[in-house]
Amino acid sequence: MVLNLDFYRGKNILVTGHTGFKGIWLCKILELLGANVTGYALPSPTEEGKKVFQQSGAEAGMNSIIGDVRDLAALQKAFVEAQPEIVFHLAAQPIVLESYRNPVETYSTNVMGTVNVLECIRQSNSVKSFVNITTDKVYENKEWPWGYRENEPLDGFDPYSNSKSCSELVTHSYQKSFFADGRVAISTARAGNVIGGGDFSPNRIIPDCIRAAYAGGNIAVRNPHSIRPYQHVLEPLYAYLLIAEKQYADGNLAGWYNVGPDECDCLTTGELTELFCQCWGDIKWQDVSVEAPHEAKFLKLDCSKLKAAMGWQPKWHIEEAVAKTVAWAKAWQNNDNISLLMEKQIREFLED
Repeated sequence: MVLNLDFYRGKNILVTGHTGFKGIWLCKILELLGANVTGYALPSPTEEGKKVFQQSGAEAGMNSIIGDVRDLAALQKAFVEAQPEIVFHLAAQPIVLESYRNPVETYSTNVMGTVNVLECIRQSNSVKSFVNITTDKVYENKEWPWGYRENEPLDGFDPYSNSKSCSELVTHSYQKSFFADGRVAISTARAGNVIGGGDFSPNRIIPDCIRAAYAGGNIAVRNPHSIRPYQHVLEPLYAYLLIAEKQYADGNLAGWYNVGPDECDCLTTGELTELFCQCWGDIKWQDVSVEAPHEAKFLKLDCSKLKAAMGWQPKWHIEEAVAKTVAWAKAWQNNDNISLLMEKQIREFLED
């Protein structure tokens, strides 16, 4: 199966977290596909993020509602206004180290935010398909060398990862308690680490690389030996769109899906940083490993379920993903038209 590019034309779509890194790209894709998009989220917490949202052009093609997913009344109002047929839930506190500093906010956003979205869907007569975006970190990580499958135990270690495990369980409970009749097809998508233009989040390796490159200094890498499944941001977004489309037509396809790269694109943070340096040119990195709160050292996903059920396959290997990210970052630095560049990269991806 491949994504039907005509499916989203004219459909009402609600995206929570539309001001974030993934959310901006998702809204740009949906707008190019002709969807009627409503976004619901708080503003980006960083000035760079606010600028990306503005310069991406996403806001101009959608109904952007600034609101907190923890505010049930405001979220209900947004649902009533949007009358969405499909909902993508991306709003979250997404940073592991931040979750150690602010665990209560992390849990309230990631758990109660999910409860509120599902409650709005329960009260809606328009929603037919819902995809909750979680993370590969939902699994009880045993640091083993093979990929986790969807039937493995959910027990994230740190507050961020664990809150996303809870978000999964909330989704499973609502599905069994209120949607067993199949009136809404519900899936969760557990994606690996993503890279791409527009991510300026703190404590993420590619944003750290870009900031160092802009400043003309060396890249400081705190966990160079940690292995992660890295992929370009368009890879999981395509999968989310595919899941939402296919389960809309066939509720039997609803479920829990891993979304990650092939084995060859699981690499260490040091190897990823070296790729960035080669693409950017005239920059180096250094190991600054220090004692820090626990983060997983080894994490891979088995994505055979999504491949078998929907024929999904990754398109861009890590070398191309890094090259596209560097091209975006240099365009940003040169004050080029970011909206046009994003549209160009989206069209290239969809045509591959």
